[in-house]
Amino acid sequence: MNRSTLLLVLFAAAAATACDRPNPTVVTVPTPTPTVVPGPPGPQGATGTQGNQGNQGNQGATGTPGEGGNTVIVVPPAASGPAK
Repeated sequence: MNRSTLLLVLFAAAAATACDRPNPTVVTVPTPTPTVVPGPPGPQGATGTQGNQGNQGNQGATGTPGEGGNTVIVVPPAASGPAK
């Protein structure tokens, strides 16, 4: 009888510690940040001034005339299959 009482007390203690106890959960609510609403637009500013015209570039040198009878024909490569 003494052993059964001791076992009963041990099982009761184990059962009591095995139960989940509700732990209070602390929830921190963030403070709302104020929303800034922009005001109405201001008046339009003055129009800017016209910019200066750029310089005209130098004219390149004229090439020498080619020699007669030396015609070069460049043939483009054949087209590959249709594009996918």
